[in-house]
Amino acid sequence: MNIADFRAGHYESRYEYQAFLPDPICHEWLIADPELSDLLGRADRALGELNAFSQLIPDIDFFIRMHVAKEATQSSRIEGTQTNIEDAFKDADDLNPEQRDDWAEVQNYIRAINTAIDSLATLPLSSRLLREAHAVLMAGVRGERKQPGEFRVSQNWIGVSLKNAVFVPPHHEHVPELMSDLERFLHADDMFVHPLVRIAIAHYQFETIHPFLDGNGRLGRLMISLYLASEGLLHKPALYLSDYFERNKTAYIDHLMAVRQGNHLREWLVFFMFGVEETARASASVFRAVLDLKQRIEREVLPRFSARRQDNAQALMRQLYARPVIDVKGAMEITGASTNTAAALIDDMVTFGVLAEVTGQRRNRLFVFRDYLDIFRQQT
Repeated sequence: MNIADFRAGHYESRYEYQAFLPDPICHEWLIADPELSDLLGRADRALGELNAFSQLIPDIDFFIRMHVAKEATQSSRIEGTQTNIEDAFKDADDLNPEQRDDWAEVQNYIRAINTAIDSLATLPLSSRLLREAHAVLMAGVRGERKQPGEFRVSQNWIGVSLKNAVFVPPHHEHVPELMSDLERFLHADDMFVHPLVRIAIAHYQFETIHPFLDGNGRLGRLMISLYLASEGLLHKPALYLSDYFERNKTAYIDHLMAVRQGNHLREWLVFFMFGVEETARASASVFRAVLDLKQRIEREVLPRFSARRQDNAQALMRQLYARPVIDVKGAMEITGASTNTAAALIDDMVTFGVLAEVTGQRRNRLFVFRDYLDIFRQQT
């Protein structure tokens, strides 16, 4: 099917409402649009450059954890939570009570991402893997009673009520067949569809099916990163689009609705490809900035520690790249040092400008690796 001939589906009458039934997507897709082809090529090149660059970075898994934390906070922010990337690395006891529900959802999302990435070693990207990730996402938080890990068996909707919904996804009886079609499309080797086009269409279709009672937005956005990793387009899961979607939230939602209501698939693909290119280039810039910061600290800060304290200083710095919020107890666990030694090590890191104290308290103080966090906060 030529992209220009795309038809999204049709409305199906149900009792006192109409539900949108999308057409299957597992078939050939042809792109004869020069502008879209050019955008696709640019996005593909940017992704390839990010992939090549990421393979040259030592200890990249430490930095990937920061990308995962940012994805969790930004994807959850689209759904209305307010946790920021710094708070994501704090413990629940370090937060005000009114912040803890949002924080718990972000923590679940981080666990869901990591669980799903680990599962790719033994499972294909599939309905089973998505259901398992959904169970982790919903465990013990708002929505925990909405069938965690299971496709819905009742009608859901987007909006204040079913009668006044902005969008009503397909009736639940269609969900298994539609998800089977989506899964086949992701893995159909007998047809050529560029992987970026494939996941762009699959993401739209997933959000349109809305197969779960809750968590569809977050899981659908996670599916993008999982697909890129599972297909080998990225050696490491280093690209997450939720920051782009969050900064362009209105356009993101409008484009998805425009596909359903007006068959505007081309415009959605343009928006998606532009996001891949922008995000891939930004992610590569983040890695470059991290390497510059790491080299500066190794050149200007670590030599200031005595030979006797060098191992502890390096161990603490290494861990800060994975978890840039620390307290004295955490420093003790990382280094195996006594309370006084760990406290002195942190004090020196503050003096040398690596850490900053953020609580203003004399006890239970928290310290953040602010220059490092700022690199990820400023990613655009």
